Amino acid sequence: MKTDIRPDLLIAYFAAAAVAAHVLEAAIPGPGPWFKMGLANIFTLVAFFHLGWGAAAIVSIIRVVAGSLALGTFLSPTFFLSFSGATGAVALMGVVALSPFRLGPVGVSILASLAHMVSQVVMAWVLIIGHDGIFLALPWFLIGSWFTGLVNGLLAFLILKRVAQHQTMEIVWR
Repeated sequence: MKTDIRPDLLIAYFAAAAVAAHVLEAAIPGPGPWFKMGLANIFTLVAFFHLGWGAAAIVSIIRVVAGSLALGTFLSPTFFLSFSGATGAVALMGVVALSPFRLGPVGVSILASLAHMVSQVVMAWVLIIGHDGIFLALPWFLIGSWFTGLVNGLLAFLILKRVAQHQTMEIVWR
């Protein structure tokens, strides 16, 4: 990969952007309970396609921890919901990276968004809800998640395209 910026600095930039998006989005009312666009995940996707799975995992962990510290939710149920969703999404990206199939940012984003939602619903069931009724809402959550995955994937694609215009970049799969 040829780039003018060291990979560790790019990870820091992506993580800072993800934390900023996370905090900003927390201040914007969502269309329903537990429903946010997940704009911070765009920077995890960009890190995944630009630097590989390890960078995406680091960006995601930094985003969840630093974002929760900034919002005052560290080690609260909100933190664990966010962390479980991020873990599910990054784990899915790892599976995609190891698979023989190559998906673009939109495909990976949709799958990661679905994994994020399933992970969060399971964690909500364990921590908060405690009964199986939450799983009746899962199909509706997955529909919203598919939509946010599509939008975030398109935005990540546009960012990756813009970055590629300014430097020689190849998409890596690590």
